[in-house]
Amino acid sequence: MKEVLVSCPMPSSFVLALEELGFRVDYKPEMGNAEVREIIARYYGLIVSTPIKVTPELIDRAARLRFVGRAGSGMENIDVAYAEKKGIRCFNSPEGNSDAVAEHIIGMLLSCFDHLCRAHGEVVRGLWRREENRGRELKGKCIGIIGYGNTGSALARKLAGFEMEILAYDKYKSGFASEHVNEVALPEIFRKSDIVSLHVPLTEETRFMADRAFFQSFSKTVIVVNTSRGKVLDTEALLDAMDAGRVRGACLDVLEREDIRPGIEKEISWWPRLIAQENLLITPHIAGWTSESKGKIASILVEKIKMYGLHS
Repeated sequence: MKEVLVSCPMPSSFVLALEELGFRVDYKPEMGNAEVREIIARYYGLIVSTPIKVTPELIDRAARLRFVGRAGSGMENIDVAYAEKKGIRCFNSPEGNSDAVAEHIIGMLLSCFDHLCRAHGEVVRGLWRREENRGRELKGKCIGIIGYGNTGSALARKLAGFEMEILAYDKYKSGFASEHVNEVALPEIFRKSDIVSLHVPLTEETRFMADRAFFQSFSKTVIVVNTSRGKVLDTEALLDAMDAGRVRGACLDVLEREDIRPGIEKEISWWPRLIAQENLLITPHIAGWTSESKGKIASILVEKIKMYGLHS
């Protein structure tokens, strides 16, 4: 019987679905990299999320491995080229959490534009400051979406009802303009955007693409949104742009370093500056982390295992 190792939290329905396809499933969601390396040799399939690194070393130990399924979107923790060279099919499930991420972004933008977190904190402290918390409307603003895959396109669909001007740029896609979305070149994003939202995978090409030159390219003062990967954005460059008045605010669900804990300011020079920014929202990489997305990701992985014929 073909064995599959599920090394990340998944719903019980996912395990049942794999068993119905004829697999024997080892559900070990708390496993670390070292533990996976020790036992990977016997498995036909591997399901991972971000913490498990599918490196050439691990792949070389996995003589029977025929597929790696990523529960989520980013594939930077998997050496896809090396795996496929070894005959291992690699696939992800970005369709599963795109709606969750898009909704999270809208929530962050509304909070940022209307000072919701700050205003709440003031009221519970006994402060009733109306003029100081006067907000701004999304209607009429221009958002530039960089990367028009599953999440970028989901965000555009949901923003259409806000009567915004929606621009989208994707280096590797074209012909996706619609009634609500204008497909543009990157200079148009820089020229017109009031908000810029990043939706690119982490690759050598996109690593720290949002650097000093990037922020200096905008004609307007912008709100920056990053729900993609932390290392797509240079935090020091963002902070300098905020201090210089080029960036009005930021909504970050991901950071360069996400091992945040008490005392982390002793290790990360930019951390005190980051949390001192007034118009800033940070969430702990939860944009795609909903009950609904967990179920959808599981269903999509099962369907791709069927589609690729990996169960036969």
